[in-house]
This record gives sequence, structure tokens and C-alpha cells, in this order.
Amino acid sequence: MTGQPSAPIAGGTSKRARPVWALALFGLLALAGIAGLTALGIWQLERRVWKLDLIERVDARIHASAVPAPGPEAWPSVTAASDEYRRVSVTGRLLNDRETLVQAVSDLGGGFWVMTPLVTDRGFTVLVNRGFVPPEKRDPASRAEGQPQGQQAGEVTVAGLLRITEPKGGFLRSNDPAAGRWYSRDVSAIGAANGLKDVAPYFIDADGTRNPGGWPVGGLTVVSFPNSHLGYALTWFALDLMLIGAVLTVIRSELRRRRA
Repeated sequence: MTGQPSAPIAGGTSKRARPVWALALFGLLALAGIAGLTALGIWQLERRVWKLDLIERVDARIHASAVPAPGPEAWPSVTAASDEYRRVSVTGRLLNDRETLVQAVSDLGGGFWVMTPLVTDRGFTVLVNRGFVPPEKRDPASRAEGQPQGQQAGEVTVAGLLRITEPKGGFLRSNDPAAGRWYSRDVSAIGAANGLKDVAPYFIDADGTRNPGGWPVGGLTVVSFPNSHLGYALTWFALDLMLIGAVLTVIRSELRRRRA
């Protein structure tokens, strides 16, 4: 007569322990995942610190007193990091007969930015975004009061925010200078299309000072920096904790199997 069969462990038939090589592979993959998720979370926290510093610096520039717009001697050092949204002023003569309309969407709806060259009293030219006009005001004749010409134009002083050129075009749409279709404020291309020389590598978004006749409407620059880095960091750390929990579960399960 054969001996009595061994009693099954609680919960059904017993399961064999996993092979050592499988556990080693799982451990390596888990460690790589934990390290990667931790690094991503830390990187997002570092990005958050950088973004908060950027917002603070830009806010200080926006609310500072206007300084003279950079001249040719300073153009090589003009960058987005050091100069974007700096409040500047410039004095000179507007060339309203060479304005360029750039498609735009603003708080006033869809329409155009009016980019007008200004020949400064220092000899160089800078493009000024005088503001927004709706489609029915794209023809300069429909806003003649805001388009002084010749002797009427005289010398003007424009204050606003320094902006860095926007080359090539907008989202999925390239500028077409030959057809007069502009989707971005590409300083170099607009200058070339209008035969301008000594053009600054930036443009100026004019402030909200009212233009004669009310058009264009300036002061519509939107300064916004999305800051979702904390949320992203928490997401990565949550995934990290879930992976750690999964590893601990596997370890406990394997210990139970080996004891059985």
C-alpha cells in the first residue's frame, strides 16, 4: 500500500518558485524602471524651478521702465533668454506705406497684426507691431486716421515689448512673401520683401496707447508660460511608487512559494 499523498497548500495546488534567471531579469528591469521614473520626476521638478525663475524675470522686464531699443552694436547679443518681453522705446518715422499684415488671433477675434517699419533717429529700422485689425479693417484706407503719411507723420515715439523674430511661418503654414501671405512675424523675410535695410533682428509689440481712429489696437500681447511641471512630477513619482509596490508584491509572493 502506497503512502498517503501530501496535503495541498491552502488556496489549491502548490506553485513552483520562479527560476533564478527570471527573477534576476525582473529585478534588473524593475531597477531600470524605478531609476528612470525617479529621474523623470526630478527633471520635472528642476524644470519647474527654471520655469518659475523665467516667469519672475519676464514679469520684472514687463513692469520695468522702458529702455532704448537695442541698436546695431547690441544685436549680436539679443536673445530670447535675456531680452524677450523687455520694455523698450524707440523714436523715428513710421513707413505706413510699407506695412505688412500678419494673420493673427487675438482677444478681439481673428484678423491681422499690422507690422510697420519705423526708421529710427539712430539710423536703423525696426518693425513695429502697431496692433490688431479685424478683416474689415485690413485695407489701410479703412483706417486712414491711424495711417498718417508724409509731413503729417512726423516723428513718433513707440513704447512696447521687445519680441524675437518668428522665422519661416506658423503652425503647418509657411509664409508666402510673393503672395503677401504671412503667418508669422519673420523680421528678416518681411524686411526683405519690403526692401528694408539695417533691420533689427527683433520687433516691438506696441503698448496700448490709442492710435488715431482707434485702429490698430495695440497692447494685446499675451504673456503666458504654462507651468504644469509639478503635475507631471507627481505623475512620474506615482508611477514610481506603483512599480515599487509591484516589485514588493513579487518578492513576497516568491518568498511564500519558497517556504512552501
